Amino acid sequence: MDKIVPGQYQPPLPLDKLILQDGAEGSGDRMELDVLIVGAGPAGLACAIELARLAKADRTELNIGVLEKAEALGEHSLSGAVVNPRAFRELFPDLKDSDFPFRAPVAKEAVYLLTAERRWRLPTPPTMHNRGYYIASLCEVVRWLGAKAEALGVNVFTGFPAAQLLVRDAAVAGVRTAPAGLDRDGKPTPGGTAPNDLVAKVTALAEGTRGLLAQAWCQWQRVPSENPQIFALGVKELWETQQPLDRVIHTLGWPIPSDAFGGSFVYPLEPNLVALGLVVGLDYRDAALDVHVLLQRLKQHPLLRALLAGGEMVEWGAKTIPEGGFYSLPERRSGAGVVLLGDAAGFVDVPSLKGIHYAMHSGIYAARAIFQNLKNGAALSAYDRLVDASYIARDLYRTRNMRLAFRDGFYLGGIQAALMTLTGGRFPNGKYRMHADVEVARRLSPGLRPGSAETPVGVSKVDAVFKSGNSTRDTIPSHLIPAKDVPVEVARFYSHVCPAGVYEAIDGGLRINAPNCVDCKATDVLGPRWTPREGGSGPKYKRM
Repeated sequence: MDKIVPGQYQPPLPLDKLILQDGAEGSGDRMELDVLIVGAGPAGLACAIELARLAKADRTELNIGVLEKAEALGEHSLSGAVVNPRAFRELFPDLKDSDFPFRAPVAKEAVYLLTAERRWRLPTPPTMHNRGYYIASLCEVVRWLGAKAEALGVNVFTGFPAAQLLVRDAAVAGVRTAPAGLDRDGKPTPGGTAPNDLVAKVTALAEGTRGLLAQAWCQWQRVPSENPQIFALGVKELWETQQPLDRVIHTLGWPIPSDAFGGSFVYPLEPNLVALGLVVGLDYRDAALDVHVLLQRLKQHPLLRALLAGGEMVEWGAKTIPEGGFYSLPERRSGAGVVLLGDAAGFVDVPSLKGIHYAMHSGIYAARAIFQNLKNGAALSAYDRLVDASYIARDLYRTRNMRLAFRDGFYLGGIQAALMTLTGGRFPNGKYRMHADVEVARRLSPGLRPGSAETPVGVSKVDAVFKSGNSTRDTIPSHLIPAKDVPVEVARFYSHVCPAGVYEAIDGGLRINAPNCVDCKATDVLGPRWTPREGGSGPKYKRM
């Protein structure tokens, strides 16, 4: 075996377990709402806030619930993040930028092309200009938005993962949550609780990247996209440093192989607190590539070595990012009783490295469509029309092929992306077709290659998981579904894909250390399926 195609070893989406008739046996409590929002991220909370305001202005009573799988708001939220404040300004027109939960405005920025020992300063691409934008912690943004939502009477339920869609005929009726307190065999313990059913007139799926129920709904209702969605994996660290950083930095090139797409970011959060991370597209070709290992290598570059000298890594996390852009959006993001928001729908613009303001605005548009649906019976397809007529669709269309151009490698992709920028997206006349990440063949490296997974100086995966705050109990049943009889070469590939040390290649195949999982969803893209586990499991991010 000299290559593997991950899709040959990925089990199908367990649709028969994810789509459940409303009223099916097995639930505990049942709650009825007007609107249920699954996911307390920027999209879901913006939707809740706008909806509550519309109801208040209309003197209408609406029972709005937001369901969040993390134990507390923000604990599963991770992003770069440099934020375009546009959506905040629309959602809170009476506030100033200084009132928003941002750390600092972007004062200076630099883009570098790296080799192993050197760097070259590049002109900042037009899509990456960040003047007028703000550095932020997504955890802090989410907690701030959550407080605003609760002040408007929105019910925010933390620690309740949505595990199944409840349906009536072809309509979504709500969700069933994951049970809690099961043992390793999936049997209830004395302190366990049954799943709960939450039913609503409209359910908004704002689950974030690689949303399980959004995937299930699109497959169940046969909602296609022109291209399959593709993803990147980002691994991020927060460092307390001895040296201050006065600018936003992005890098291209080393240590990422030339046939893979990605780059790094370094952002100052405080005079002595720096966020740094590495993002790599999951359509890479080397089965031994390991994004966590690449980040450890990056920190040895002279550009970062001096910045981090004498410092301490204080927090770590990882998350996938939808990168397919315009052509990977679902053909429709609404249906009977349901809308898809934010990252769950794929509203991310890779060339500008932005998604938060698109997520929030998708929530705002969804709220307006939902309100008219509840008040006048207007179709939820109004949400699609609002998005399609907005700057979200215009921005994604303008950059529609830029990420896709890098399917041919870094250098050819860079030339094509430059031409696309110069022509405002008119070059080329057409679209680039993509394969799903899981369909890309990976070569089995015969030895250690640049970017392969030898252990460098740096943070181990075990120590990284500890720094994520993960305290998932060891006796929890596994929430990860692998194929049967995984070959050892494929198990080794999974061990490199996962930044949290969940997968081990052993004699005879694959070992899964499920409690290590930080819900990044990388292997849900390329291998074993991810499903929700009991509430409060996973990371507990504080400043990510």
